[in-house]
Amino acid sequence: MSKVYRVGIIGCGGIANGKHLPSLKKLNNVELVAFCDIVESRAEEAAEKYGVEGAKVYSDYKELLKDSSIEIIHVLTPNDAHAEISIASLEAGKHVMCEKPMAKTAAEARSMVEAAKRTGKKLTIGYNNRYRPDSWHLKQVCEEGDLGDIYFAKAHAIRRRAVPTWGVFLDEEKQGGGPLIDIGTHALDLTLWMMDNYKPKVVLGTKYHELAKKENAANAWGPWDPEKFTVEDSAFGMIVMENGATIMLESSWALNSLEVDEAKCSLSGTKAGADMKGGLRINGEQHSRLYTHEVDLKSGGVAFYSGHSESDADIEMRKWIEAVDQDLEPVVTPEQACVVSEILEALYESARTGKAVYMNQG
Repeated sequence: MSKVYRVGIIGCGGIANGKHLPSLKKLNNVELVAFCDIVESRAEEAAEKYGVEGAKVYSDYKELLKDSSIEIIHVLTPNDAHAEISIASLEAGKHVMCEKPMAKTAAEARSMVEAAKRTGKKLTIGYNNRYRPDSWHLKQVCEEGDLGDIYFAKAHAIRRRAVPTWGVFLDEEKQGGGPLIDIGTHALDLTLWMMDNYKPKVVLGTKYHELAKKENAANAWGPWDPEKFTVEDSAFGMIVMENGATIMLESSWALNSLEVDEAKCSLSGTKAGADMKGGLRINGEQHSRLYTHEVDLKSGGVAFYSGHSESDADIEMRKWIEAVDQDLEPVVTPEQACVVSEILEALYESARTGKAVYMNQG
């Protein structure tokens, strides 16, 4: 790749500094030329650490988008701003990577898909767990039909006590929800991707706000303030697909459970099953005997990886820039991410009303 792409960053908080910026900085064909944040000092700090010489700093993303030399935008803001900024960036002629979830609402997510089609620009969503070695290997297993038809699955996103107490994570107005939309979205994306099934029929969801009420609670990042904990602390759902397949989704930031799994899935097919518990395991029956096969992910490799020194985030950024450079479909398509958002919204609606929500009826 000989072309060097000029990239602008909108939102210079934790996810920018923790994932996007370090990995983009490693790519020889990327220049980080513009940084925007409503807190301008954050943009200045990011520009100083990761930007090219002369990188520009903004507090208004609309001003950044006026720079016609910028070809790619990363939208790394709270959820309620994802759609507005992504659509404006696409319409300004930029390719866009937006952090997960795609948007706060399903309508906004659909508007993002429409904007990408209308402008002809590429749009992808930051579902980085697809790039793990276990995820990529299991995807190959599924694509080759080793599991047969997958008709039952579980999407796991359970934390025992790990409530993010910083930023806007506990703010329903900014985020649209709690663990379901924050980490449940990763588990659901993985599960749908493995099944290659994006046609939900009906969902039934529940959500709880029980442990959130506790004062001085044990928590990985220190006690939360019950007054500010406005989102659910756990949420669960059943999703029935048009072909009859069933997905059980579990998510929590705080739950009295010792079964802790995050961004993982379990799959049951007509030929075999698989799960990501304690490593990647394939299970089935052969010659009238049951077997469990533990996959050694430390040996060998696939073309997806350019080297063992790459992190999941490094691979995610590399594959995204390759998609732009080589005019390829992104690993995460906007249409796939939109279905995730539609299911999440339906689960929240079901939890609110106590009724099942039927999808795609119109």
